[in-house]
Amino acid sequence: MFESEIKSVREISDPLERSKAATDAQTAVKAVEAEFSRIRREALEELIRSGVKQADIARELGITTARMSQLVKTGPAPERAFFGATTTPVVAAVAQKLEREKAKPGPVVSIDDMQAYDQLRCLVEDLGLKSTYEVIRPPGNVRLNRDGLVLICGPRHSSLIAQVLESDDKLRFDKDDDGWHLVDREAGTVYRSPEDSDEPGDIAYFGRLPRPDGKGHFLYIAGIHAAGAAGVVHYLRTELQTLYREVRMRRFSMLISCQYDQDSHEIISSKRVTPVYRHEG
Repeated sequence: MFESEIKSVREISDPLERSKAATDAQTAVKAVEAEFSRIRREALEELIRSGVKQADIARELGITTARMSQLVKTGPAPERAFFGATTTPVVAAVAQKLEREKAKPGPVVSIDDMQAYDQLRCLVEDLGLKSTYEVIRPPGNVRLNRDGLVLICGPRHSSLIAQVLESDDKLRFDKDDDGWHLVDREAGTVYRSPEDSDEPGDIAYFGRLPRPDGKGHFLYIAGIHAAGAAGVVHYLRTELQTLYREVRMRRFSMLISCQYDQDSHEIISSKRVTPVYRHEG
């Protein structure tokens, strides 16, 4: 499977460059091996949940039942595929905003968005993945055509994202005289942020949106206010496994509500408030 890659590395004349190339290739191979292990574990778990006995699976695979029990428990958790990163890190891209309450507004990243990233980093590390962080500067241009992207940026901060969100015919952001809000088109329900009524809570959009290049998707998180993004990550900390089993790598969207501590802004609770809508494409 890797014969051509091995040959190309072996033929590098410079020993230092050959060493670097071999190290990079070995890292990539380990990532691929981990993904095959994850796929195997996921397939075995599916068989067991469907009612197939482990002894029967072991017989078909030509292994002992003891080895079968080991395979079910080893390897990365199946749900780590949710983030779309196998050989690359998860990239959390967070919008930079302007402080409007100061005489000279300056660019900032909110405490809530940083909390969302920090919790996301912990989550993906628990799944054996690496993560990186980048800031999306005004006017909100961001490279969407890459694996492992988790975008935390409201449509008010990026016209590009506002256009991509139009592909969702179930949920959408909207704005009226009372401010920004979310709409469940299917149910005809309007969701306004508790924060707009001086309550410590928010509502957020969470889904998987299509990449412009048509070669995949990226995860998208945006609250009506900044706290909503941290609420989504809080939700994933307990519900990722269940959500992954339901949507796998397909497109979906949903709304998440959260409550937070008034002083620290730490998320206290989170829950899904709409169905998990599935989309074509």
